[in-house]
Amino acid sequence: MPPHREIFSFAMTGISRVLALRERILGHVGKGHRGGAEGVIALHQPFQSGGNLIDAVFVEPNDAPPASAVLLCHGIGEVVDQWFPVQCLLAQHGTASLLFDYSGYGRSPGTANWTQWEDDAVAAFELLQRLVSPMPVSILGFSMGTGIAAAVIHRIAAHRLILCASCTSFRAGALSIGLPAFLMPLVPPVWNTDLTLAYCPVHLLIVHGDKDSLFPVQMSRDLAALVPGCTLVVVPNLGHSEPFHKPNISYWGHIVRFLAD
Repeated sequence: MPPHREIFSFAMTGISRVLALRERILGHVGKGHRGGAEGVIALHQPFQSGGNLIDAVFVEPNDAPPASAVLLCHGIGEVVDQWFPVQCLLAQHGTASLLFDYSGYGRSPGTANWTQWEDDAVAAFELLQRLVSPMPVSILGFSMGTGIAAAVIHRIAAHRLILCASCTSFRAGALSIGLPAFLMPLVPPVWNTDLTLAYCPVHLLIVHGDKDSLFPVQMSRDLAALVPGCTLVVVPNLGHSEPFHKPNISYWGHIVRFLAD
């Protein structure tokens, strides 16, 4: 049996740092995104998870109580600051959100570990529940975060589940981004979203851009077919990272309406 945890930690740490550097070079990070925006209140909300002080930001409307609340689980190459514009857009349309960096990401100490990342998500969810009580809290995963969000859905009292730019499993995602098939035994068999959703206990929304070159839209169609009553939205002319690079209500409005329904 390959040493999956060691391989996972090494690979995910390396990949995330390379992608983070690329994002900084392209100007997607480092523009003071925590500094606030019109119509919202943004608060730094670090929390403990497995001995690590996890970095997190909570954003809510400043002119009225939120109509809904959602925990955001970001993807592999992202950190909290990149998602602040999304959080502001959500808050400006009535949705409070908490976004956190997994252990070993951004300002969060620790090492890359899929079990710890799931625990981080559970702890973050519980924090958001306290922040917005008695309002129900939903969970949203984006890209790699869809595996984490789906993996913890039976551990939390989520109101709804949203998967954006999803893949059917961690191994399927690795294949899709170009990992050779002969290396697949080195990839841990985790975040099998296709299996988890067969027993999904909450209402599910899946959103996918039809120009996603990282994870094909067919993956989301396959997941949606597993869950009776699932809502699938395929957004035209949208690539994988555009929803958080250039947040627009034409995309995020589907999430706002689903959460407030």
